[in-house]
Amino acid sequence: MVFSSVHFLFIFLPVVLTIHFILGKRFRNLWLLLASLFFYAYGEKYYTIIMIVSISANYFLGVWIERNRGRLSQRTLVIIATLINLGLLGFFKYANFMVANVNAILEFFGACTIPNPRIHLPIGISFFTFQALSYVIDVYRKEVKAQEKLTDIALYITLFPQLIAGPIVRYHDVATQLTRRTISREKFALGIKRFIIGLGKKMLIANTLAITADRVFTLPANDLTTTLAWAGSICYSLQLYFDFSGYSDMAIGLGHMLGFTFLENFNYPYISLSIREHWKRWHISLTSWMRDYLYISLGGSRCSTARTYFNLMIIFVATAFWHGAEWHFLFWGLWNGLFMALERAGWIKPEKLRFKPLQLMYALLVILIGHAMFRADTAAIAFNHLAALFGFARGTGAGHHIFFYMQMETWIALVLGIIGCAPICPYLDELITTWINRQTGRISRAALAIYPSVKVLLLMGILGLSIIKLSASTYNPFIYFRF
Repeated sequence: MVFSSVHFLFIFLPVVLTIHFILGKRFRNLWLLLASLFFYAYGEKYYTIIMIVSISANYFLGVWIERNRGRLSQRTLVIIATLINLGLLGFFKYANFMVANVNAILEFFGACTIPNPRIHLPIGISFFTFQALSYVIDVYRKEVKAQEKLTDIALYITLFPQLIAGPIVRYHDVATQLTRRTISREKFALGIKRFIIGLGKKMLIANTLAITADRVFTLPANDLTTTLAWAGSICYSLQLYFDFSGYSDMAIGLGHMLGFTFLENFNYPYISLSIREHWKRWHISLTSWMRDYLYISLGGSRCSTARTYFNLMIIFVATAFWHGAEWHFLFWGLWNGLFMALERAGWIKPEKLRFKPLQLMYALLVILIGHAMFRADTAAIAFNHLAALFGFARGTGAGHHIFFYMQMETWIALVLGIIGCAPICPYLDELITTWINRQTGRISRAALAIYPSVKVLLLMGILGLSIIKLSASTYNPFIYFRF
């Protein structure tokens, strides 16, 4: 079940919220747990058992680690937890990839191949596995106490707003909220606003640009032109950002409605002036997870220079394979890791450009090239697209003019997307609010009455257009569901 679906918006969410408010605090967690399990089972059915196994194993391991403080078995238990979590993730996410590559080698040498079982990838397994593993590691590090109530750990892992596409929520950030959280009108209203904005990002911008991006990235190499390659990369980069940040906005909004506060997952990453800055703004929950649980564990920057850069590349290889078991993801990860290392070493110094637009162009160029690798379904398609980006296109453009791929709706979404990549709207809102507060007399009273109403009408317009788009279109996937 996706947030931008009729079943979720008009059946599941109203029922969950209504019963959540009616129930007393004592039963709210149990209700949310049942609702979250149903939410997951609606799309995955029998694979819900995998998540229940993960919950049970991590709950008991957390409790046992807490009870074995100061003993050697404590370290053994955290190793077992790591093996179980990464083992589940590895089996379901990478078994097909490994068998396919082994078969390719066997075929090359003329040997018999291995039957490929075609194992199904459970939705959101990368997200809930990382949440569960971070909980056990935090218990081991004495950053949190083990949760004695199984239902509370189960709710932490399964809570439906962030279950299948993040953000990756740390246990210490919501531990108190699981037992004591406040639901207020202000927070609920903020949640509605955030949810509508996220829905608009997804339905009005991401889904519209996705049509052009999909058509361009499925073109044969002989039909691809340089213009189309750049149009496809730009549309896809905007689609990726508004799809995922839109989902994160909706998740954060839903959390507010239920009394939870989740940390931000995006901070306008496309206004970054370097790749290092970009990764501080993009998918913040994953970046911080990799830093705290992998990079630091490897020694971080406390090692020799060579080892520090090695650790950095390991982080991006892990980030790449977290996204998917495909070679083009690895190329994307190595590409980003390379520029992170070059900037850290001082071989590339964006700040030396002085003129900020040039710094922005540098960062965007690296990002766009990386996203071309990320989007391509195979390594061959990625290299063909990159060749077209740099002028080595095979297509003539005679039968594939850009205007065949960019309709008026696409151009509007493109403009809105570019505007939305920068904090222009919050800046204008702050500017108008400051002006209103400086006014006196009738002007002040009129502005204070009108401006909030205008913002409500804008939100209602976004919601209405999103619902119209939802009812009129069958194309409505979330990119990060496959991760």
